[in-house]
Amino acid sequence: MNKMPDELWAKSNRILTLEKHLHDAENAAQQIFRLDRRWGQNWCRFFQIQGKDNQQKFLLNLQVAALFHDIGKANEDFYTAVTSTGFFPQVLRHEHLSALILCLPQVRTWLGQNPDLDVDVITAAVLSHHLKASKDEKTTPNGKSYRWSQPQSNKPLLQLYLAHSEVVRTLDRIAQIAHLNPPPSLPTTAWKKAGSIWDNAYRNGRNFADRLSQSIRKDKERQRFLVAVKAGLIASDAAASGLVREKKEITEWIEAVAHSDEIAPDEIATKIIQPRLQDIQAKDLREFQKQLALQGAKTLLLSACGSGKTLAAWKWAEVQSQTYTIGKVIFLYPTRGTATEGFRDYVGWAPETDAALITGTARYELEAMRENPEEESKNSAIAGKIFRTEADERLYALGFWSKRFFSATVDQFLSFMEHSYHSLCLLPVLADSAVIIDEVHSFDRSMFDTLISFLKTFDIPVLCMTATLPKSRRKELEEAGLRVFPTETDRVNLDDLKEKEEAERYYLEPVANFDAAFDRAVKAYQSGLRVLWVVNTVDRCLAISHRLENHEDLKKLGVKVLTYHSRFRLCDRAEVHKRTVAAFAPAKGEPPKAAIAVTTQVCEMSLDLDADVLITEVAPISAMVQRFGRANRHLRRDFATLHVYEPPSNLPYSKEELSAARTFLDELGMARISQYRLAQALEDHSRQERNADGTAPFLTSGYYATPGSLRDTEEFAVPCILDQDLEAVKAILDSPKKHEKEKFIINVPKKWATQRTDEHHWLPKYLQIAQWDGHYDKSRGFQSQNLQEVELG
Repeated sequence: MNKMPDELWAKSNRILTLEKHLHDAENAAQQIFRLDRRWGQNWCRFFQIQGKDNQQKFLLNLQVAALFHDIGKANEDFYTAVTSTGFFPQVLRHEHLSALILCLPQVRTWLGQNPDLDVDVITAAVLSHHLKASKDEKTTPNGKSYRWSQPQSNKPLLQLYLAHSEVVRTLDRIAQIAHLNPPPSLPTTAWKKAGSIWDNAYRNGRNFADRLSQSIRKDKERQRFLVAVKAGLIASDAAASGLVREKKEITEWIEAVAHSDEIAPDEIATKIIQPRLQDIQAKDLREFQKQLALQGAKTLLLSACGSGKTLAAWKWAEVQSQTYTIGKVIFLYPTRGTATEGFRDYVGWAPETDAALITGTARYELEAMRENPEEESKNSAIAGKIFRTEADERLYALGFWSKRFFSATVDQFLSFMEHSYHSLCLLPVLADSAVIIDEVHSFDRSMFDTLISFLKTFDIPVLCMTATLPKSRRKELEEAGLRVFPTETDRVNLDDLKEKEEAERYYLEPVANFDAAFDRAVKAYQSGLRVLWVVNTVDRCLAISHRLENHEDLKKLGVKVLTYHSRFRLCDRAEVHKRTVAAFAPAKGEPPKAAIAVTTQVCEMSLDLDADVLITEVAPISAMVQRFGRANRHLRRDFATLHVYEPPSNLPYSKEELSAARTFLDELGMARISQYRLAQALEDHSRQERNADGTAPFLTSGYYATPGSLRDTEEFAVPCILDQDLEAVKAILDSPKKHEKEKFIINVPKKWATQRTDEHHWLPKYLQIAQWDGHYDKSRGFQSQNLQEVELG
């Protein structure tokens, strides 16, 4: 047996002992979730841990889990790994060992002396705190198996240092805070896979895990207690590790950040609502916006495109901040584009110390806003601000704990339900918030299931919003506790909303085929109108743009057809976005100029457009209604014309979805229609969906946890770097501004991505390479098919 080292190390830099890290994690847990402060109380409210005794029990179990979580690092492999240079494989993950220790009979008996300790909850939190623990051989996306106690090498034995004084003192600390007898001596027997006390501990642990899974299926109170401890441990460990790494004093930092002042009664009005009203030159909120704010903590807002839902939502948040003791408001959007626009229009008005944009490309987006303000009124609040400091960057998700107003994608905050580590580290922020979730109609089935589970499980003020919603989804949200506003009764007294929703803003005129639609587009442009054409695939978007630009009459006019879809580099997509929005937004005091743009589904949420003529392929009903909402959005003309025609195939949608859409269109006929009429027809004709079962991996995994996906994912496209950009990206990755690589990332069809060779080992593993020459144009995006061969209808 190797000689036991004098000190055990928690990290590879050898500046933090194992004992110190375990005590730091316990201290972080105590400080973050103090029951006499807002974060601790809001955490308990969020997880519905009621009563002082139960809340004290939660904090005690969390502290014990924090002291146990890394105790398995007391082994020869981990010690060698952190004291050696280069990579050193370890036979067993340290948290798997920590959980095995908790499954030893003498340890369970010792902890069982205190009836307030739930040993299975503690074990589950410890085993899963790195989200790399599974029951079976199921592999993760990176091809690794995280089955509990599964050896990662053929090494037969693993020497353990469980008799080390650092381990003994840590157990003594547990005995002290939990009022237990002196701890038992832990085994000095080496770990081996079969025929040892460790094998028995694993077999017992599997049984304990199965029993816990059965228990939490029936006992929802214990289930919420379990996940409160599991999530609390991840946040506490992240804080202890990150703050020490950045040389910050744990208690002092947490006191300043977690226990800052609550949102003051007039803070949202002063920092968000009033600046926005001044920006849009409005004297006051409309009546329906004021009425929404009075609907309570669980509300579903259904109102037309362009009716002012977002401003109404901030007024709702203001009232929630006066009802609940909270420190944050979080506005969640389905896409990066909509989150960025939400930040630009609303959150960006707040002081830079309060405001946060959280998306996968937020750092790049914020720098672009500061460097290129579009107009003085809109971006004067943003230009020159530094919304994330370098120190905050190094703290990763913890760097956002001090912010007060958030614009983010749904994934950033709700993917904790699928065991996203980043999202779990943001969970203390979420529990301290009022939450607004926009465009819920656009959620795929997986996202909507997660939303229903979230609403049913957690106690938090939530406002969901959309213009239209299928009847089955509306019913699910109501059953999850949301009150719909406005009802028909509410509408009687909301003349301002009725005027907007019932205005016959569209003239629906279906056309026979693609050729007829093409003819309408050309004539509309020649008449000086703004034409938006929406199709269901990128290939058809590119092919139609090409054909329009080469049309004899339009070519003479020098027409530049705008093209917008998902296959652009981020830097080019930002420019295309800006040009497209500008083309459909006339300058103040000037008549609109003719414009024509061809887009895919991205326009349904990411673009604030106001077209005179909208042409679209038949698509699912909710998608078509959203597309219609890009026309005559601000009621600047009597009506906009809508032309709908059949696509050459149903893909990417199902035959059933398009069949329902045809019935919907047949009922509407050729007529003047309003947003209200569209919403009613959508309710009548949307397909019935299965109901969400109210579960999610975060709630049901018990002892285990591995990351999943919030969205339904079909890997038709993969993130790539174009070969022409490789040299620039390599230079960026060698510089301090590594985040700038984001502007070169593009999603292309999987078959057009090439695997990296050894020559490109420096490229992050998730990125592949695609060809620029013959495939990419800055104003058109990535082309994957000969445009002459694309079937258009």
